[in-house]
Amino acid sequence: MLNLPDQDGTLAPFAITREPLVPRAPQREWTRTAFAAAHVVSDPLAERSPWTDRPAVDWEATLNFRRSLWNQGLGLAEAMDTAQRGMGVDWETARELIARTMAEAKSHPLKPRVACGAGTDHRMLSDLPDLDAIIAAYEHQMEAIEAEGGQLILMATRALPAIGAVPDDYRRVYDRLITQAKDPVILHWLGDMFDPALKGYWGSADIAAASDAVIDLIAAHPGKVDGIKISLLDQAHEESFRARLPDGVKLYTGDDFNYAALIAGDGTHHSHALLGAFTAIAPAAAQALDALAAGDRASYDALMGPTIPLSRELFRAPTQFYKAGIAFLSWLNGMQPAFMMPAGFQSSRPITHYADLFRLAAAAGLLNEPDLAMNRMRKLLAVYGIEA
Repeated sequence: MLNLPDQDGTLAPFAITREPLVPRAPQREWTRTAFAAAHVVSDPLAERSPWTDRPAVDWEATLNFRRSLWNQGLGLAEAMDTAQRGMGVDWETARELIARTMAEAKSHPLKPRVACGAGTDHRMLSDLPDLDAIIAAYEHQMEAIEAEGGQLILMATRALPAIGAVPDDYRRVYDRLITQAKDPVILHWLGDMFDPALKGYWGSADIAAASDAVIDLIAAHPGKVDGIKISLLDQAHEESFRARLPDGVKLYTGDDFNYAALIAGDGTHHSHALLGAFTAIAPAAAQALDALAAGDRASYDALMGPTIPLSRELFRAPTQFYKAGIAFLSWLNGMQPAFMMPAGFQSSRPITHYADLFRLAAAAGLLNEPDLAMNRMRKLLAVYGIEA
């Protein structure tokens, strides 16, 4: 039993009553492609200055977390915003992460898919004053990822909104990048709730106009776009957008509020997944996708349903701080030795948020080792002066 803080400042007793889900390998081929966007585990003992130096990474824990996702059948979206790209993790660390991950993936028995984020974050915005500089920055990271054998995710860049790019500018940049990519790419549309610096991406604050521009871009490159990841937290928009995609182009949902319904589909169209939430709910997500592939919608809903309140709390506003909750749940489940993050990012959420995540994860069967989770939560509460 723990005394957990509520949002009103009071303490309430809580005990874990649900049996946890047991992670397992997939039992059949899935009908949906699913990438989990994983975080980076910090090394608490390495010397560093968290706010000014490159992050100290616990490489074994970081890679072990990825193995745990692959063992359950999930693909990996590597070095994305979930890994704190631009929020504590620099490009040199991301590049090493990609190289280490790709080496591990190639030796994994399930031969998992790994797609890696290419952006422009190795350059300061002040060093990216025009389209040529932005293109060159993208190309630098694309070359490094392709050299390791990773599929490209063309991450949204803060550089284009920063220079006031118009739709034709986006078209010029992305035409160049898509054309030269070795294999089909995944495009990336991240809303400003995830990163305020991306407001007006694709050259317009009007979502309908931006959607038209992206659809035209994809149609201009048949066979060169694997899919597009959309994170706008707008189910109706995603459903209408995916119905317009050319045949063979996937919609990878990044909607951490509505993924269950979007992945299940409407009977005509469905979304695939590229989600940070899947790192937090991996056993439920993997087993739900297994059930969906077997035609068992009831089991899919039963597994996914309890994860939605958890994910909505993880990604509540300010949404860009969701990474803290993902690392927290990883720590509770024994996947990392300490609850700390690059740049001290664990301080971005209050203790009441972590208490709510604890309750919701327990209700979804996602605290793999209840005794360990209770013990670690008790220690965290003590740091905040709460006698549990």
